[in-house]
Amino acid sequence: MTDDDLYSSAQGIRQPDPTLGKKPLPSETVRPAVSLSTPAEPAAKPRRQRVVLAAPRRMSSASMRARVELAEQTSWGKLLVKDLVKVQLRAGLLLFGLVVVALGVLPLLFHHAPELAAWRVIGIPLPWIVLGILPFPLLFGVGLWYNRLAERHERDFVAMIEN
Repeated sequence: MTDDDLYSSAQGIRQPDPTLGKKPLPSETVRPAVSLSTPAEPAAKPRRQRVVLAAPRRMSSASMRARVELAEQTSWGKLLVKDLVKVQLRAGLLLFGLVVVALGVLPLLFHHAPELAAWRVIGIPLPWIVLGILPFPLLFGVGLWYNRLAERHERDFVAMIEN
């Protein structure tokens, strides 16, 4: 029977293999012959395999737990965030106090030392220069300082969570 006869007898539909899904009997299994002597022909080259020297970084269970605690807002996660906010607030209040003291002392200085208030630089009274122009670079510098402190606190927080 040829392939054409198979298709014509099944009306163009090929019949499935009758042995499909059945286990072969032990007598029907064919096992390859094993030779204990050296083979006459060289063995096939082994397949190339890509080797990765660095495994992907995996989070430790402690850092994963800390992230879950933060995400779920558990009591420990809230405590961690609260500590970060306290540190940021402390840094902000400290720098605010520095600015208030630095700028608050100047009017008192000019009030108690009237001879300094009489000085002129390029025809402009010294109090106007010190109180009207110099606070801006001071505020800019304090702002940069606070920004760096805040970023350092956040980096420390993240390092604590990941370790």
